[in-house]
Amino acid sequence: MRNELIEIAEKAYLKKNVPEFHIGDTVDVTCRIIEGTRERLQVFNGTVIARRHQGINETFAVRRIVNNEGVERVFMLHSPLIANIEVKRRGKARRAKLYFLRGRVGKARRLKERRTSASARAGRPAAAENTTETVPQRSEAQTVNA
Repeated sequence: MRNELIEIAEKAYLKKNVPEFHIGDTVDVTCRIIEGTRERLQVFNGTVIARRHQGINETFAVRRIVNNEGVERVFMLHSPLIANIEVKRRGKARRAKLYFLRGRVGKARRLKERRTSASARAGRPAAAENTTETVPQRSEAQTVNA
């Protein structure tokens, strides 16, 4: 259980516009790289294999393959050095940590895509629009032939 005073102090430093992403999603993380007096943006894209902690300390790990070598990077979710997080693809995962992907090669590394309805993407519940719609009744002739 977290202390309420700590949560109040951390609240000012939390980012307001963090996108919703889950384990298995493919994301593009735009990082601010500071080189001397200059600042540039660098994109790191890969699969989210872990999320941990909560509040200001929340982190997530992203894994990608570069030159047949696995590269993992852990990002602080609320860090000011993270400019943007963009979800490219939703992955279907049945585990909280996808560390088993480290040993996979080629197509075995891919995850199935999680399908979402248009109403779920818009943030609305996926309920029928007309719930009072009547069902047409079958006549006796149609019932006999069926």
